[in-house]
Amino acid sequence: MKNTMKKITLLTIAASLSFTIHASDSHYVPGIEGIKASVVPPPGVYYKGYLVNYSADENEALPNDSEVNVTALANRAIWVTPQKVLGGDLTLEAIVPLIKTDLRVGGQDVDERTGLGDLYVGGVLGWHGDRWDAVSGIGYWAETGDYDSNRFASPGKGYDSVMLTLGGNVKLNQQGDLNLSALSRYEMPNGDDLDDELIIEWGLSKSYGLLDVGLVGYNTFETGDGDEERNALGLSIGYFSPPNLLGGDVAVYKEYSNKNTFEGEVIRASLTKVF
Repeated sequence: MKNTMKKITLLTIAASLSFTIHASDSHYVPGIEGIKASVVPPPGVYYKGYLVNYSADENEALPNDSEVNVTALANRAIWVTPQKVLGGDLTLEAIVPLIKTDLRVGGQDVDERTGLGDLYVGGVLGWHGDRWDAVSGIGYWAETGDYDSNRFASPGKGYDSVMLTLGGNVKLNQQGDLNLSALSRYEMPNGDDLDDELIIEWGLSKSYGLLDVGLVGYNTFETGDGDEERNALGLSIGYFSPPNLLGGDVAVYKEYSNKNTFEGEVIRASLTKVF
């Protein structure tokens, strides 16, 4: 009886909180992009796969021994067309995520789910100068994922949203091997009591031939009553092989000074294939 009452209490606590990826209202996951994130590649067809793990056990609103662990495989198809619009390269993309979420509250397993997340489709324009690059776009997160209002760890959000993209990359020296990039996303969920969110991902990198290493980070800010903030700093290393038309990168992030949410670590690996 005592264990049953304890579990009911923990479920009541969990029911008052949001436990999807990073516990925010946004579909987009910060930490996906980093070094040179605002540089649109040359015309062609690309596949990019992201494997991301977010693990956190610090949340002031929850009892001790509470933890969320999220692993996502995001499959992204990109077509950089030869078409120019407003002087920029027209790019179309789609993302299909597969998400696994484990949630513990007070040492008790509250929920575990694995399934498809919501589908994203969008378009961006990419511009290039001698020492700069810029990107701007708009996209739509469709309510297509596996969602159950009675489950805290549902892969889908249960609502759709519109996401705006704006970013830039600057070559800080004449050689072009030192780059500073920032990529912002502004997501507007469609539903009652849902907050818009601004997400900024950035990277400062040094290139050694085809090898890129650098500092990466992200900062997020909710605009409504949620008043949630997340901040992270990390390291990234990436390499591209022209003979194989294949590239990859690995990054680790540590969150700090988060507000009204979990605080943890992100590990991300990505693979890019040019067709």
